[in-house]
Amino acid sequence: MSTEIFTSWSDVGFVVLSATAMVVGVVLYVQIIGLRSFAKMSSFDFAVTVAMGSLLAAVTLSNSSLIEGLIAVASLLGVQAIIALGRRRFGWVSRLVDNTPTLLMAGSEMLTDNLRRVRVTEDDVRGKLREANVRNYDEVRYVVLETTGDVSVVHGGGHLDPDIFSDVSGADRIPR
Repeated sequence: MSTEIFTSWSDVGFVVLSATAMVVGVVLYVQIIGLRSFAKMSSFDFAVTVAMGSLLAAVTLSNSSLIEGLIAVASLLGVQAIIALGRRRFGWVSRLVDNTPTLLMAGSEMLTDNLRRVRVTEDDVRGKLREANVRNYDEVRYVVLETTGDVSVVHGGGHLDPDIFSDVSGADRIPR
């Protein structure tokens, strides 16, 4: 059989064993550290999640040591836990690793200066409006690019609590 398609049954067994052990290891680590490990609440969380996926693939598909892979994942999750603790206790850690949520739209007005600063296009925002079932610009209360890169779209009536926007760059432009 061609080596491009299939190498050997022992290699297949190693891949299955590695993948299983790595997934079990990650699940156990997450049980210890907590689900926040995958919460994607900050850009740092997102980076750790991507790095863990890369580590899982590298260990599973290479001759890397399984123990080294498990230690690397534990190290990533440990650093993430330390950063999360630092974010809670020290404001400077949060400022160092977190992005600032940014107002992209206030009412029916696209905030082109903010869009430019965070490198988001008006087409990107229109796509998010459609995903949120917005049919008219008049329905929009605000659109925020969150710290994770997600976009929040709020439309409809009701009172807006200013405290919810205390960390949003440009929140002073939200119509109340």
